[in-house]
Amino acid sequence: MIDLRLLRTDPERVRASQRARGEDPTLVDALLSADEARRAAVSRFDTLRNEQKLLGKQIPKAAGDDRAALLEQAKKLADDVKAAEAEQNEADAELKRLQLALSNVVVDGVPEGGEDDFVLLETVGTPRDFTAAGFEPRDHVELGKLLGAIDLERGAKVGGARQYYLTGVGALLEIALMNMAIAQAAKYGFIPMITPSLVKPEAMEGTGFLGQAAENVYHLAEDDMYLVGTSEVPLAAYHMDEILDADKLPLRYAGYSSCYRREAGSYGKDTRGIIRVHQFEKVEMFSYVAPEDAEAEHQRLLDWEKEFITALEIPFRVIDVAAGDLGSSAARKFDCEAWIPTQGKYREVTSTSNCTEFQARRLQIRMRDADGVKPVATLNGTLCAMPRMIVAILENHQNADGSVTVPAALRPYLGGREKLEPVAG
Repeated sequence: MIDLRLLRTDPERVRASQRARGEDPTLVDALLSADEARRAAVSRFDTLRNEQKLLGKQIPKAAGDDRAALLEQAKKLADDVKAAEAEQNEADAELKRLQLALSNVVVDGVPEGGEDDFVLLETVGTPRDFTAAGFEPRDHVELGKLLGAIDLERGAKVGGARQYYLTGVGALLEIALMNMAIAQAAKYGFIPMITPSLVKPEAMEGTGFLGQAAENVYHLAEDDMYLVGTSEVPLAAYHMDEILDADKLPLRYAGYSSCYRREAGSYGKDTRGIIRVHQFEKVEMFSYVAPEDAEAEHQRLLDWEKEFITALEIPFRVIDVAAGDLGSSAARKFDCEAWIPTQGKYREVTSTSNCTEFQARRLQIRMRDADGVKPVATLNGTLCAMPRMIVAILENHQNADGSVTVPAALRPYLGGREKLEPVAG
């Protein structure tokens, strides 16, 4: 949620952010009205409560008719205090409801528009010329069958659409990618973590995933628990309701987890293969920093993502995501998109978001420095989402005979294996 002081002092900035996102700017005015109503309700309750306290001191000193009159006044005042408290509670609830509905304020420079209105920041590497190599590239589904690495048919049989098995070298490839990602993260001071996949509602709501993203979240109604779509959720909630020592910031964690997404609204999209699936594994970077350090940390997270993809020798590009394509918590997001030869286009493989103080305010995560206590900033960045990275490796590094050359940086995590070979039968 945003700082109410920003809302009061610069509401037009918040309205402009809503318009840039393609969201309702009148929500800002509704929130301003709710804030004013709440402050009025608090003032009324405090005034009546003070009157009640003063009256309570007078009653023991009074006698006769004066005491009876004071007792009658106290009875009426108690009813007024009770009504004022109920009014304040209602005002608090309405203010919170509207605060939770308002997306984070985008930072200056974020492109306006929707999914196709991103700004290209850079392109790294050159897509491979398969014509010059003398063969037509196979897609990752065909390669996965040849290598005995991906079993989609049995995945669908057991789990339905968008489910799969990674088998043989496919499973080894995922484990290798996980180890390589964790090793890189640890090198830069991230604390490795294996995080819960099930979280309470306050963790999911606090990170902003029960708003516009709620349709893609799996909810276990009987237990009122949620399956996470990213370890960003448990990593953000790790310090929920805590005050952190500013001298120990930044705190950086690298979470390995299974991720679950309903993929609602994606009917007909990426139905072939493992580009868009219901369950996958991912290594996610997460940082807690002082608010003034957030933009610099965002650039560092992007640089670490670029380093990882570059080490895998995959051509990719970096885009500045438009405001209308940001999640509600992100004030800015950069995506790295890998070249997928058989699709002839770039596809997202990593993203990094600066969530400023938005999540920390919702989760009550603060820092204490010389100036007192204030919210921290939180940032996240995907280091490796396994299925899409496997797709990029298989398709970009394939050979005419169906084998796949293992990138040099990944070989130590695959027992020194230099090539994935087709299996017999």
